[in-house]
Amino acid sequence: MADLFTLANLGNLGVLIFLQAVLGFDNLLYISIESRRAPEADQAAVRRWGILIALALRILLLFIMMQLIELLEAPFFSINWTGVLEGSFNFSVLVFLFGGGFIMYTAVKEIAHMMSIDDLGGEDSDKSKNSTVKVIALIVTMNLVFSFDSILSALAITDVFVVLAIAIIISGIAMLLLADGVTEFIKKNRMYEVLGLFVLLIVGVVLLGEGGYEADLRFFGHAVVPMSKSTFYFSVAVLFIVQAIQSRYQKKLALMRTRAQEKHPQGFEVD
Repeated sequence: MADLFTLANLGNLGVLIFLQAVLGFDNLLYISIESRRAPEADQAAVRRWGILIALALRILLLFIMMQLIELLEAPFFSINWTGVLEGSFNFSVLVFLFGGGFIMYTAVKEIAHMMSIDDLGGEDSDKSKNSTVKVIALIVTMNLVFSFDSILSALAITDVFVVLAIAIIISGIAMLLLADGVTEFIKKNRMYEVLGLFVLLIVGVVLLGEGGYEADLRFFGHAVVPMSKSTFYFSVAVLFIVQAIQSRYQKKLALMRTRAQEKHPQGFEVD
């Protein structure tokens, strides 16, 4: 036990907690948006149980991956369509490709739903609500997909199971504490829901790129190159900054119109 609390392990734990926090942002965003598909009375419970179940499964997944890491690296099958499509597919590649594709599908579906006439009332219609169990299952599944990438990154830092498990538990507790607040913020500021869906769309592209890179995938002789994490988070930060500036500018215009109407009741408009 004394060997566990070494300076190296404590340093690795700090790095892992930071890594889990950074990589968990898109996960928390997905949970906040997807939980709104459940009946309103069950949404808080959906987020709580989804995170708790996924947390237990993430620790189990970590243990399995540490035992079978070499087996998981072995390709299941390969495609050798020379000059058109080439690549080798193992377990991690399939997880990234499936997860990326599903996240992109979810984001596009939600964007289409928001653009439909049924969504003009501002709240999701009862017909669009999914069952509580279905939403929890989706949250758990996608939590595992998101965590797969973070676990692979964490294993590159240390192979001490207890240290890795503690970092996962701390990140899970943080998600439990933040999930309701993020959901309430998105609910009150629906323009950020649109932004969040486009961020998820980019996350899907990132996962597809990771999977293609791991598979050494080549389309018509061109290799798939993944987007770097720094580029992704910089892009997300820029999107949120632009949205915040645009929101403040729109409020300023609304205030200018109100003042103009008070001075010129005949219908003076501010461009």
